[in-house]
Amino acid sequence: MAQASNIVARADSAPVSSAAGGAGRQCLAFTLNGEVLAIDILQIREIIEFGTLTEVPMMPPTVRGVINLRGAVVPVIDLSARFGRAGTKVARRTCIVIVELRGDDGSTQTIGVMVDAVNEVLEIGAADIEPAPTFGTKLRTEFIAGMGRVDGRFVIILDVVRVFAVDEIAAFTALADVA
Repeated sequence: MAQASNIVARADSAPVSSAAGGAGRQCLAFTLNGEVLAIDILQIREIIEFGTLTEVPMMPPTVRGVINLRGAVVPVIDLSARFGRAGTKVARRTCIVIVELRGDDGSTQTIGVMVDAVNEVLEIGAADIEPAPTFGTKLRTEFIAGMGRVDGRFVIILDVVRVFAVDEIAAFTALADVA
């Protein structure tokens, strides 16, 4: 198994206050299939440069493989495939976003998420976050935590817990144990 290297960033943050009043959030914006999506930065552990993955036989197309992250086996999910699209083509800016999911019982599951490119950290005020639309996006709306308005455009803020449902997280844990 290849060692994940070249750490790009470490993100620890707290909610921010917006100029409009009320707490907002900081989100990591990234590109996936030409769309700008975002994840709440509190769920991001780090961002690493895409490296060699160890493929695990008989996994669904969503699971691209596993990486060795400082001695821990971390499954890597192709977010594009998770959304029912063609798998991500690895390019120069392809990254793996390391996400920590916290369970109701206090447990933590670490997964890697393949994205086309990481863009920036956005500060989105509470007044600039709209609820998920009922139509008009290419994603299932239960995956959307909200629509953030940034510089006259919308950024889809993902609900990571729903994107990686509990039964799938259990499958990822089993994958890590097998590897």
